[in-house]
Amino acid sequence: MTTTALEREQKYEAPPGVRLPSLDDLPGAAAQAEPATDTDTLTAEYYDTVDLRLLKAGITLRRREGGRDQGWHLKLPDGAARREIRVPLDRPGDPVPDELTHLIRVHTRTVALHPVARIQTRRRTTTLRDPAGTSLAKVVSDEVAAQTLGSSTTVSQWNEIEVELTGGNADLLRAVHKRLRHSGLRSASYHAKLERALGAEPGRSRPRLTLRSTAGQVVLAYLDAQAARLKAFDPAVRRDQPDSIHQLRVTTRRLRSTLQAFGSILHQPSSAHLRAELKWLAGVLGEAREAEVLSEHLRSALSDLPAELVIGPAQARVRLHFAPREADARAAVLSALDSDRYFALLDELDEFILDPPFTRKAARPARDALAADLRQARKRARRRISRAERARTGPDRDAALHEVRKAAKRARYAGEAAGPVLGKRTRRFAKNMKSVQSVLGDQHDAVNMRAVARELGVHAHLAGENAFSFGLLHERAHRDADEYRRAGRQAWQRAVGGKLI
Repeated sequence: MTTTALEREQKYEAPPGVRLPSLDDLPGAAAQAEPATDTDTLTAEYYDTVDLRLLKAGITLRRREGGRDQGWHLKLPDGAARREIRVPLDRPGDPVPDELTHLIRVHTRTVALHPVARIQTRRRTTTLRDPAGTSLAKVVSDEVAAQTLGSSTTVSQWNEIEVELTGGNADLLRAVHKRLRHSGLRSASYHAKLERALGAEPGRSRPRLTLRSTAGQVVLAYLDAQAARLKAFDPAVRRDQPDSIHQLRVTTRRLRSTLQAFGSILHQPSSAHLRAELKWLAGVLGEAREAEVLSEHLRSALSDLPAELVIGPAQARVRLHFAPREADARAAVLSALDSDRYFALLDELDEFILDPPFTRKAARPARDALAADLRQARKRARRRISRAERARTGPDRDAALHEVRKAAKRARYAGEAAGPVLGKRTRRFAKNMKSVQSVLGDQHDAVNMRAVARELGVHAHLAGENAFSFGLLHERAHRDADEYRRAGRQAWQRAVGGKLI
């Protein structure tokens, strides 16, 4: 059985034989901390690709024997913490479990995993508890012996202290940190034992953007951050985490919109294929996301109706309509994420960021070069809104407003990319474009909900059920679409009132 845990810990370098300072008077801890007792011996074999793709992404995969949590452990970054996913051992020499390799395919793709290091740890544990006896944190003293595996072997030894929250809060972690630092311990320069064993860096450091940064540096930093975000949300989608499909789709759109918006910085013909593949991925994710949104909106709308206005098995019909659609859409997403096409997209994205096809304008100061692209993005949105105002009421105007939304989205993401360098006005511009995009997104959802409510009403009628409730939902969605359209116009008027930089 697979289990997961959120891990918040800090590591410290320690000389041999170091003694822990007293920790029994820290905030929330009991008068006496439970002292270290027996020593555990833990033996772990770490797996990665030849080029250490997992380690560079801040991920570790190991097979551990010994201790209370022996088994396969996969640690994934999760904000300031790490998410540890555990699978029990089946037998000696068992292969890496499929449920774990599935979660890291965004990094490994078609490259095989193999053992890269073997680490043995002699561990003594001190547990901090509150007055009721609940565990707050574990402070462990580790004697580590590591051996690299592969064409050559390196042996190393060191001592470290590790503090992991088990029930306490960030205040306790800070208090322990202050006490250990005061006693002479230094924060470790590595996040995982494997980093020290291999003498490897966890990954590329991103350059800090300043007013002197070039346009190319600013755009590339944004693309790099979004590529990392895409790879972080991939495992969440595979684990069916809430909102993960939406976040992965948004990230995919950010990447594509950035490639489109900064055509004067990035050579457009060179990014054409990547943009097309990102559009494909966003489309697959969009099918699943739309099913999620419409199902939730309809069920919520029915729940909000007075009980006497919900006539017949309306909720059951919504579930019956969307259950196969959501299942098919999710299956399509998982199939896409395991496809050669997706892996090729990731390879192309990595290569694009490592060797971006910059134009000559990319070397110019960001403040001058990017402002022109932002103005162009706003002009594009302005043309779209004018076209929508001239469109006939009905499907033509709805389609035109959807185009406005897409143009606002592109302008928003361009503003987000340039904001760190261009300043407050550009960030405000991005925020205003987000408001336009958000309101018109609600309008688009209402239009879709109106159509589905009608479809469900027809199916209910043909099945001999009373379709009254779906008629109400259709009318409310029609009213909501009109209100969101007017709100979108107001949001646009606010958005175009200020300067870009």
